[in-house]
Amino acid sequence: MRKLASIRKVDGIIPHDNADTLEIAAVGGWQVVVKKDSFKTGDLACFCEVDSFLPIKPEYEFLRKGCFKKMPVGSEGFRLKTIKLRGVLSQGLLLPLSILPPTVTVGEGDDVTELLGVTKYEKPIPAELNGEVLGAMPSFVPKTDEERIQNLDPSLYAGKTLYATEKLDGTSVTFYLKGGVNGTLGVCGRNWEYKETDNNTYWRAARQYELETKLKLLDGNIALQGELIGHGIQGNYYRLAKIEVYFFTAYDIEAGRRLPRPEFVNLIDKLGLKRVPDVEAKTTNYLEEANGMSTLNPTVEREGLVFRDEENTISLKAVSNLYLLKNE
Repeated sequence: MRKLASIRKVDGIIPHDNADTLEIAAVGGWQVVVKKDSFKTGDLACFCEVDSFLPIKPEYEFLRKGCFKKMPVGSEGFRLKTIKLRGVLSQGLLLPLSILPPTVTVGEGDDVTELLGVTKYEKPIPAELNGEVLGAMPSFVPKTDEERIQNLDPSLYAGKTLYATEKLDGTSVTFYLKGGVNGTLGVCGRNWEYKETDNNTYWRAARQYELETKLKLLDGNIALQGELIGHGIQGNYYRLAKIEVYFFTAYDIEAGRRLPRPEFVNLIDKLGLKRVPDVEAKTTNYLEEANGMSTLNPTVEREGLVFRDEENTISLKAVSNLYLLKNE
């Protein structure tokens, strides 16, 4: 599970050139604009990542002007997103340990998401994606969230040869077949499995690509995972005329492994499906490489890049800060 709020060490404090009362705190791969003299290098603090949704509590009221959000379901809170403060990029929120209950003892790396009442901000789901739920996404198929590069120790991927694909702005979808030629197709969003209905967009995509028929042609039980984009999905960022699915991984349910890149490419090509676009990365500065124009529509900023190794054992995402500043 993603640690939306955790105990992190302040790696450094940098002056803010445009504000005498502000400083920039470096926390792992993140930078956060903070009030001057609030923290010093080496301090432990509570770090809340972007996408955190903080509850309505007195200690968070200072966020109301810029972060208050009322959701369609009626819940309210404070959403953290990528912003610029006096011209400097700031991502997340740094809070002193005094924000925690006085009886709590914590150490570096501890997850304090629940203690702070933080949940993950999720964009409202369009009505056409709100189908009849069969249950939670099956446990035998992994969820598709990659870790952000800012949260990873560089030693985990240093020296590795990674390939890059475009991270698409849509909604995650998983199609799986369990039971071979006698099995039935399962269709899932990011968190839920859905019953087949005429108007559910996930199932419309499954029928459009004839996925049940195609998966029954394969040996074994396979889950295909991709990004659903297009008309009616997240504002149709790429201005497509219809819904489309671009696949980024395949999972062998029996073996409990993601297919290595060569096997995945062969499988998707064999089934006549689309893969997420490959992107040539020119440097190993992954955050800088994340910026650029989309392969699908070169008039819009791409959301970012996903980096994987050929064996599909390493997977990380670098979200473009240019995209975040324009679209969050």
